[in-house]
Amino acid sequence: MAASSPSSSLPEPGQRLSFDGALCTVRYAGEVAGTSGTWLGVEWDDATRGKHDGCHRGTRYFSCLSPSATAASFVRPTRPADKPCALVDAVRAKYAANDDAAGAPRRSEIVISGKVAEEVGFDKVRRQQARLDELRVAIVDGAQVDRAEDAGAGSSVAEVCPRISQLDLSRNLLPSLATVAAICAQLPDLRILRLDGNRFRHSAADDDAVAIPDSAFASVVDLSVDESLLSWADVCGIASHFPALTSLSCGLNLMSALPTPPPASLAASLTSLNLEYNDFTALSDLTALSALTCLRNLHLKGNNICDVVRDAASPPRFPARVQYLDLSYNRVASWALVDALPACFPGLVSLRLAHNPIYESVAPAAAATTPAPLAGGGRSGASAEALDEDPYMITIARIACLRHLNFSTITPAERTNAEAFYLSRIARQLAAVPEGSEPAVLALHPRWSELCDEYGAPKVVRRQEMSQSFLDGRLVKVHFHLTERPSTDGDDGEAAAAPAGEAVKMAEIPRSLDMYAVKGIAGRLFGLSPMGLSLVWETGEWDPVAGFDDESGEGSGAEEEVAGSGAADAGRGRLVPRQVRLIDSPRQFGYCIDGSEARIRVEKKQVV
Repeated sequence: MAASSPSSSLPEPGQRLSFDGALCTVRYAGEVAGTSGTWLGVEWDDATRGKHDGCHRGTRYFSCLSPSATAASFVRPTRPADKPCALVDAVRAKYAANDDAAGAPRRSEIVISGKVAEEVGFDKVRRQQARLDELRVAIVDGAQVDRAEDAGAGSSVAEVCPRISQLDLSRNLLPSLATVAAICAQLPDLRILRLDGNRFRHSAADDDAVAIPDSAFASVVDLSVDESLLSWADVCGIASHFPALTSLSCGLNLMSALPTPPPASLAASLTSLNLEYNDFTALSDLTALSALTCLRNLHLKGNNICDVVRDAASPPRFPARVQYLDLSYNRVASWALVDALPACFPGLVSLRLAHNPIYESVAPAAAATTPAPLAGGGRSGASAEALDEDPYMITIARIACLRHLNFSTITPAERTNAEAFYLSRIARQLAAVPEGSEPAVLALHPRWSELCDEYGAPKVVRRQEMSQSFLDGRLVKVHFHLTERPSTDGDDGEAAAAPAGEAVKMAEIPRSLDMYAVKGIAGRLFGLSPMGLSLVWETGEWDPVAGFDDESGEGSGAEEEVAGSGAADAGRGRLVPRQVRLIDSPRQFGYCIDGSEARIRVEKKQVV
């Protein structure tokens, strides 16, 4: 890195500045090769605002806390910076400004549909807020605050606004925690403190060297240091000064692991921890949190969590008091992580898991790491069957202790339905693999035995068995025999006994085919045009007749298929064979015949 040579009038590295409302931190002051004069190297809070990362034309002048390649710029020291102010002045400017003073600009009128809207009640609110000694909530984010009050100004924070219970100092120019302590020490009622987006110049260790009164943060129970680019060690150092802290938020700080346990003071008081939008990839990255024995709510939204452990670490076990876990917007793509949650969080009753890959594209019933192909498209999750699965129900079934999922209460009936559904999906997976692969599949479903005891083991019908029964039930074995006896469109279907040398063809025909297709099959078997053929189903049954003079039954409708009797058989007396003429139609073959085997006579039509 090139040596810096800042003059006494230049801002020091670590100092906070603001240019036209854009906050930055000075990282370098000195010359830049190839240019004249002195430059300030700054890291912008908005990492998209800069032009480089501290390296310019091959020379690194400074490093940034942000990993962005466009977080830094060089600016001239002569560029006008926004003037910083004291907290007292910022509060007065926001809550006690007198709009009615002489020369003060009038507020613009609000016009809706040509009519001037009259504000009702806002003057009363403004008057109440203007009583700074009664002010309870002070939001002065982005106000260039860098100190409590001006020395010798005659008014301190304790004198101007002593009753503040909620203070937002986010995105200001505060140089260190010691400066914040100087403010909070004058606010005995302070409960909620927001320090988001600040960049403290000194680390927690440096602040320890500065005398911070024990009472400065004694009453604060809720602290937020989001988007401050603090390390876990810095967060722990800051939190150690808050003896009554119950809620801590440190999201958007680029943390990828928690290498050290939190301070003992947090273990005794902290109940809610927000680590959203960091860079954790496994639950084992958070093992240090096992020391927080009072923790109840853990927010991990927006990380990159996809595994239980990494780098051969041991599975973590968090305090039994942790009841709520937010894993939404992570990279959970395997049900193995979901199955591990009850062991990692033994007290878990509420879970948020939405917006993860297993909820969006991966088949919940499919095991992510089985060596054998499973039902529903296997590992890809791209099949139509995969998209039909219900990950919400699968999640309920896999975690027995869960009472709330994605902000919805799980009713007893819903759990019963979910577990039965899940059990059927496991049976489907078992049916898709050989019997010898069952242990590998069941290893992916820890609740299999428990659910079988509860609901009974489902019947597993493997593909080979299913295919045989499936096809047997849907095919009809048909014996076609061609007769030389011509038939006419009005033929009643009766035929003499087939000659001994008659041609017989056999085919297995699906019941779902229509009669046009069946006639086409018969034509191909005998090499004849289907248009010149007529089909008659010989049922093999005999019907009694009332008398020899009775007319053969003739259908009166277009759907009539029974083509009745013919002459009485001499050997059978008053019985005739039952035969059914199969009419050309889109009707399915399975509705025209009975049984799994049929004999059909193929006759050549004679046009008359």
